[in-house]
Formats: sequence, structure tokens, C-alpha cells
Amino acid sequence: MISEIFFGLALPFAGTALGSGCVLFMKKTLSKGVQRALTGFAAGVMTAASIWSLIIPAMEQSEGMGKLSFLPALIGFWCGVIFLLFLDTLIPHLHMNAEKAEGIPSRLARTTMMVLAVTLHNIPEGMAVGIVYAGLVSGTAEINAGGAFALALGIAIQNFPEGAIISMPLHAEGKSKGRSFADGVLSGAVEPIGALLTILFAGLFLPAMPYLLSFAAGAMIYVVVEELIPEMSEGEHSNIGVLMFSLGFTLMMALDVALG
Repeated sequence: MISEIFFGLALPFAGTALGSGCVLFMKKTLSKGVQRALTGFAAGVMTAASIWSLIIPAMEQSEGMGKLSFLPALIGFWCGVIFLLFLDTLIPHLHMNAEKAEGIPSRLARTTMMVLAVTLHNIPEGMAVGIVYAGLVSGTAEINAGGAFALALGIAIQNFPEGAIISMPLHAEGKSKGRSFADGVLSGAVEPIGALLTILFAGLFLPAMPYLLSFAAGAMIYVVVEELIPEMSEGEHSNIGVLMFSLGFTLMMALDVALG
């Protein structure tokens, strides 16, 4: 069990680190078309993970409530949305290809705010993996090792292009390749840290597991709708973003069903 948890927590972080390593070997920054494609893929994975790995198990755990079994998922989902809305309003950050920063006014460097944007994006992903593995540790019937691994693997797959999407623009902004790689890796560190803290307090969270699963889902959907979908739809020929969204969605769906 310990080795499964360690591997599950390390996998998404490894995806970010490997993706960030692209800056060390590629000379040019990613084109906007490639960025849209990779962003669409990440959005599809996160949407499918929110449904199959989080919301459906949350409802299954609440079956004893009968026709009101949707209520914990509904409450948790909205709490996740409001939580990310609060962080989005509070933390100064700069989305890719944007000129104006969001959050409270600050004098932070443009590159720092770009890293904060990706870090903000990674918070719900770390929460999702941590909550699912916390459910596994606690013996929650609706969560098994295969399903937890499927979620970790799906997040890791979509973290790879995300690592490249942040490290290469940082280099294009003037940072050295080594510093760009380090900042890309750092942006993903919040995932295993948050996941580990969630697991350590798994016993306290067990009674609220349906709410927490859907909380993570709401937080991820907020990121998808507020950040990823606008980015994947920028400019002309945005259909590549839609196609890659569909690919990411079906891949994550297949992983969850096949491994879970």
C-alpha cells in the first residue's frame, strides 16, 4: 500500500518535471497552435477525471440518501468552485498569452506571475489525487487501487504538456533554460505536497469523503472553464483545441473504466 501511494503521488509530479525538461532540448518556443492543442488535451483529461474519478464515486458513496444522493456532490462541487474563485481573485497570476494579470495588484515579475498561474492550476489536481488515495487508505468501497492509479496516470499524462507549456514560454521571456526548467518543476510541487497532506488526515476526512471528492471536481472544472477552454479557443483554427479536448476526455474515461 505504501509503495502504491508513493508511486501514485510521484507520478503526476514526474509528468510535470519531464514536460518542463523539454526546454532543455528544444530551441524554439511552442507555437500557439501546439499550445492550444496541448491545453485542449489537458482540459479534456481534467473534465473526464472530474466526472468518472470524482463525481460518480461521490454519488455512489451517498446512495443511502436515496433521491437526495446527488446533494453531497452538489454541495461539494460548488464549494470547490467558490474556493478556486477565491484563490483566483486573491493570488496575482498571469495566464499564458495574456497581457493583464489577475488577482490582487502586485509588483511581481511577469514570469513569477506566469508560474503562479500554473501553480494555481495544479492545486485542484493535487487535491484530487490526494483525496482519492485518502479514500483508498481509508478503505472506501467505491475507490480501488486501479481507479486511484488511473487518476494519477491521467493527471501525469496531461501534466507533461503543461510542463512544456510553462517552461518554454519562461525561457522565451528571458530566463535561462535551467531556471525555466526549475520553475516549471516548482509549479508542480504543490501537487504531491497537497496530496500527501490530504492522505495524512484521511481519517478525519472519511465522513466527508463524498463532499471532498466533488470539491476537487468543482475546483478542476473551474480551472477548465475559466482558464483552459479560453486558451484552447484563442485565434483561428481553434478546432484543434476541441479535437484534443475530445482525445484527452476519451483517454481519461477509458483509463478510469479499464483500470478501475
